[in-house]
Amino acid sequence: MAEEEGATVELRQRKKPKSSENKESAKEEKINDTPVPERAPKHILFQRFAKIFIGCLAAVTSGMMYALYLSAYHERKFWFSNRQELEREITFQGDSAIYYSYYKDMLKAPSFERGVYELMHNNKTVSLKTINAVQQMSLYPELMASVLYQATGSNEIIEPVYFYIGIVFGLQGIYVIALFVTSWLMSGTWLAGMLTVAWFIINRVDTTRIEHSIPLRENWALPYFACQVAALTGYLKSNLNSYGEVHEVYKIYIFSLFLGYLLQFENSALLVSPLLSLVVALMLAKCLQLNVKKGTFVARIMKVINFYLVCTLTVTLNIIMKMFVPHKENGHMLKFLEVKFGLNMTKNFTMNWLLCQESLQAPSQDFFLRLTQSSLLPFYILVLIICFLSMIQVIFRRINDKSLKETVTLEDGRIGERPEIIYHVIHTILLGSLAMIIEGLKYLWTPYVCMLAAFGVCSPELWMTLFKWLRLRTVHPVLLALILSMAVPTIIGLSLWKEFFPRLMTELMELQEFYDPDTVELMTWIKRQAPVAAVFAGSPQLMGVIKLCTGWMVTSLPLYSDDDLLKRNENIYQIYSKRSAEDIYKILTSYKASYLIIEDAICNEVGTTRGCRVKDLLDIANGHVVCGEGDKLTYSKHGRFCHEVKINYSPYVNYFTRVYWNRSYFVYKINTVISFQS
Repeated sequence: MAEEEGATVELRQRKKPKSSENKESAKEEKINDTPVPERAPKHILFQRFAKIFIGCLAAVTSGMMYALYLSAYHERKFWFSNRQELEREITFQGDSAIYYSYYKDMLKAPSFERGVYELMHNNKTVSLKTINAVQQMSLYPELMASVLYQATGSNEIIEPVYFYIGIVFGLQGIYVIALFVTSWLMSGTWLAGMLTVAWFIINRVDTTRIEHSIPLRENWALPYFACQVAALTGYLKSNLNSYGEVHEVYKIYIFSLFLGYLLQFENSALLVSPLLSLVVALMLAKCLQLNVKKGTFVARIMKVINFYLVCTLTVTLNIIMKMFVPHKENGHMLKFLEVKFGLNMTKNFTMNWLLCQESLQAPSQDFFLRLTQSSLLPFYILVLIICFLSMIQVIFRRINDKSLKETVTLEDGRIGERPEIIYHVIHTILLGSLAMIIEGLKYLWTPYVCMLAAFGVCSPELWMTLFKWLRLRTVHPVLLALILSMAVPTIIGLSLWKEFFPRLMTELMELQEFYDPDTVELMTWIKRQAPVAAVFAGSPQLMGVIKLCTGWMVTSLPLYSDDDLLKRNENIYQIYSKRSAEDIYKILTSYKASYLIIEDAICNEVGTTRGCRVKDLLDIANGHVVCGEGDKLTYSKHGRFCHEVKINYSPYVNYFTRVYWNRSYFVYKINTVISFQS
């Protein structure tokens, strides 16, 4: 009996172990119960390797072919190889000319350090102004390009301009590869990548501006952005097993933001960003979150409290950051949005000029028509609706604390449970909303549309989700989903090939001609006749070309992030207004201008919409036309300056002397000694 009692006590003690021992034993049991994954057969491994190899080969080939296509198209458009250096440089217009000019300056510098210093303390570009060109114009691409050109010994092999545009075209190839890989990762088939590239190239009028302006900042930035999206997609697809690993993405974002803060010369706008406050609030809310049993009333209350906490923390942190971080409020952007949405009116020349720019207006009907003709928009809408509704289902299941599967299979038809799908749906809706307001942002959204639409039509899981909703019974839904995921993209690809491939080939075969002899003559005259210390005044776009082609100092630049330069541009544009010769003379001499250039295309502008011509905007700003009800009309007793100065009569000849002209440009020397004649 004693032995039996002892055995019973021992048995009871085993039934009630300590909590720590219980956890350890549970972990051991879990480890022991976990099945050891068997090694896949060799033929399966070979199939996987072949699939990855063919996909990677297709991605790299697509990127290289696109880069070669851009190079060939650029050559056909400008006859670049047959041009002199001056004619090549004239193909860079506006702000693009400024970017390339600083690349040239870096190559001429005695050392890299000296070149960077001169750019950061630049007083040879804009008269009476020292600017940090690296900061204001984001010249890191030009710095890297100049280093690579000299470090690789390319100066002995290739001309600087070819090296520069070659890097940009190469980045566009990487851009296409990143879109290919993202669509491949999401759908599981490289066929989606091929369809992404096809749609991207066919709709390139709306996916990129590389053909019109090579040095634009977006042509350098978007390839890196696409690579980040591809990397994040792969991370979310393979590693996201817990909320903690979303936490890692937040840390990466914060690190990247502070790195950008340092590289952008302590740009305080990044620190007061609402997005940074949101990320920090999410991390703090996670730390304060309590473990509550799922499905209970308390758990639901805690979710509401957690949501309220995140919103409150975001607003509070953003207010605190703005109080303690010195920053400059972007008043121009706020006023621009107010006027754009009709909440306010303004006569300000700069504001109205920006509103008239096509890239800052809402997308036209032609934009949607082009996307529809290539079948991109209809399939994108279909894919977005299915993914969005599936995502909403998942959200409601989580709110109701219904269990979600750790691994979603094809038969489940729940594409909205995949983390990378949720990320891309939210991302594309945000980008699309911005693109519907400002057309220039379509170059960020439309490539996303290509990628998402291609992923959807090639994804069996998306078709299976649709069939689950339709309760399809006549045909096995899994089999039909697999068939459609192959048949639909194949049919789309063949139709695109038949309709658009001949057009692409025709574009490459056509010999285009970029002929601008008037600008070439003007630049040649400046280089030969103008004094080295001369300062030129004119439209900001022309000033950018003068800076690049001649190196002479100018009064303004086509940049819109600096208040002083914006004011300069508005003042210099007065040469096309109804102002007196004396007023224009005072404006020009205040910026130490030596020469004035009148452009006939602006002075006699008739092509653009009335009310958006430069002279119309100046008349509105100066009160020479009625802008709205209640406005007072002020008649100017002076004619339009750009017309009157050509007639060569007093008082215009007293202040300005014409020294050169051709069909497009009239150059006037600004007299330092004024002689009044009758």
